Amino acid sequence: MKDLFITKPLSILFKESELAEGGLKRHLSRMNLIFIGVGAVIGAGIFVITGTAAATHAGPSLTLSFALSAIGCGLAGLCYAEFASMIPISGSAYTYSYATMGEFIAWIIGWDLILEYLFGAATVAVGWSGYLISLLESFHIYLPAIISQSPFSYDATGWHTTDALINFPAVFIIAIMTSLLVIGIKQSAKLNNIIVLIKVAIILLFIAFGISYIQVENWIPFIPENTGKIGHFGITGIFAGAGVIFFAYIGFDAISTTSQEALNPKKDLPIGILVSLLICTVLYISVSLVLTGMVSYTELNVPAPIALAIDKAGAGLLWLNPIIKVGAIAGLSSVVLVLLMGQSRIFFTMAKDGLLWKNFTKVHPRFHTPHITTIVTGSVAAFFAGIFPIGLLGEMVSIGTLLAFIIVCIGIIVLRKKNPDAPRGFKTPLVPLVPIAGALVCLLEMCFLPLDTWLRLLGWMAIGLVIYFSYGIKNSHLRSYPDQTLN
Repeated sequence: MKDLFITKPLSILFKESELAEGGLKRHLSRMNLIFIGVGAVIGAGIFVITGTAAATHAGPSLTLSFALSAIGCGLAGLCYAEFASMIPISGSAYTYSYATMGEFIAWIIGWDLILEYLFGAATVAVGWSGYLISLLESFHIYLPAIISQSPFSYDATGWHTTDALINFPAVFIIAIMTSLLVIGIKQSAKLNNIIVLIKVAIILLFIAFGISYIQVENWIPFIPENTGKIGHFGITGIFAGAGVIFFAYIGFDAISTTSQEALNPKKDLPIGILVSLLICTVLYISVSLVLTGMVSYTELNVPAPIALAIDKAGAGLLWLNPIIKVGAIAGLSSVVLVLLMGQSRIFFTMAKDGLLWKNFTKVHPRFHTPHITTIVTGSVAAFFAGIFPIGLLGEMVSIGTLLAFIIVCIGIIVLRKKNPDAPRGFKTPLVPLVPIAGALVCLLEMCFLPLDTWLRLLGWMAIGLVIYFSYGIKNSHLRSYPDQTLN
């Protein structure tokens, strides 16, 4: 049983960092990393989830939900920054937990990250499909429902079938972004930078012009009275809202998955993580204030809440509606891109350690990208996006993100005790207070997520354990090292 917690020595990780094993090329600058973080964070959280979270959980106090999530993310981000400066290897929380808590915990967090990124990409693709359909309808172009909706729906009464065959637009955007990622990280980063500039500019337009349409009475009461159910308004609603929108902050985790492709990872990764988190928190809080001020929170349970707010403003902001929809489409495109990129790098790193199949370690001879893992990731994400509704997909993402952040926070405490003198380009302040606080905030938000979400997480983990004990543990490369370290 003790062998389950064999750790990967820092000496091996440092060697892998220096050699940049696997043939991945370093193309990403500090600005690229910041844009990757913003590209992943500014998307479904602003354009889709804000309305649902306000209408069903927090009301106008959604602003406090975003602030609470930002606190948890900020504390976890400080821990991520220290790990990223020490261990600039693709793999994110998976790699960090391998160095601190052992292979079994690393497998659990790696499998959890697969859940997080895979369902995240599928969720955002379905949201992208919704905005595209809405934009086309503005020009009187109507896609048949049979190829533009999920074949299934899911609500409190269970599963239902629809008359649709597939959500083709959702599959289409994943196919396009997968192809781009196969061609190259440099090209993908350039496209992401352009998209980020567009969507941030459009969000700033919404904030600037929407302020004058705020009706203060929409903020009263700022914290609606609890309905008698935990998580439905009141104080518990703020926590539930924070848990629901938490997956929006996945972006800075995605930055750490690109470590082997960063030009100066030890310095640039911490800056990319913390700066992107700061930018996105300011934008999220500003948008949620303006949105709930323009429209009563009771009306916001719609797929396109910002577009609804523009419509409610009347003729004065009608010109902004198509621009918002274009911004949403652009914004969600970059999120799909970054999530697919992060997922493929997690697969790649786990395969390099022997825990997943050897074919996943292949790098394209011309493009120098992990093309096999990218294609597999894109194919599976496209399947889920084409078949399942956004609500069911979205529930799976937040719990995976929160679990990853908890593991990273705990890992910093462990690493400080085991390797206090290891070189660090950035040090998390006030250890162990900061990591303990980060883990507790994330755990608290997990507790307010629906029971069904927990059950699906356990089911996903059960599948992962079957793969680990039937394949991973038998093929782990770490066990062949002569200087292996056991906890």
